[in-house]
Amino acid sequence: MANTSQPVRRTALLAGGLAVLGLLSACGSENGTSGTPPPSHSARASDAAPSAGTATDPGTAAAAGTPSDTAGSASASARTDGRCHTSELRAAVGRLDPGAGQRNFPLVLTNISERTCTVYGYPGAAFVDASGKQLGPDPERAPGSPETLTLTPGASAWAGLSFSSPEISGARTATPAALLVTPPDERASLKVEWTAGAVPVGGNASSVSVTALEAGSGP
Repeated sequence: MANTSQPVRRTALLAGGLAVLGLLSACGSENGTSGTPPPSHSARASDAAPSAGTATDPGTAAAAGTPSDTAGSASASARTDGRCHTSELRAAVGRLDPGAGQRNFPLVLTNISERTCTVYGYPGAAFVDASGKQLGPDPERAPGSPETLTLTPGASAWAGLSFSSPEISGARTATPAALLVTPPDERASLKVEWTAGAVPVGGNASSVSVTALEAGSGP
């Protein structure tokens, strides 16, 4: 009888030990001591990664755009600085605007360049014959208040060219082949064919006058 009870007790003790070990393992898992992070931690870290990238991208784009914007402003400034040069302009003589014993013509300068430039003051003007010889004296400057005019590409400025009608004044006349127009502060001239007949070149009442440039293409 003694031999039969000892194996039974050993079996009972072994079963009890296994039960206690199982309880300890279960308690350790519930207290987070297993070393494996809960799945929810991994989910939060994954969500945070795109947010950080989004915050960085706009800042990077703004920093990259700043030098480009500055360069664009400097480039625009360079295109709009300085007066209009002869090579950047086209000259034309507008239609006759007759007055009381006067003949008046608009001299039109048009910006044909790709940049914005300025003109200020009086243009030069000279009638010439077919050989290029000047006919008559230089025009006189009519009183006025010149202003700096900004010509964008394609824009124009005009000055009035006036003289007394030779038929009325009795001045000595000649028929020019062309009119040379010199933009303000320039040396080179623009040649425009003259088709408006005789002009005064000598004697009394033979003066020709020119006005300061104004915006537009004429009255």
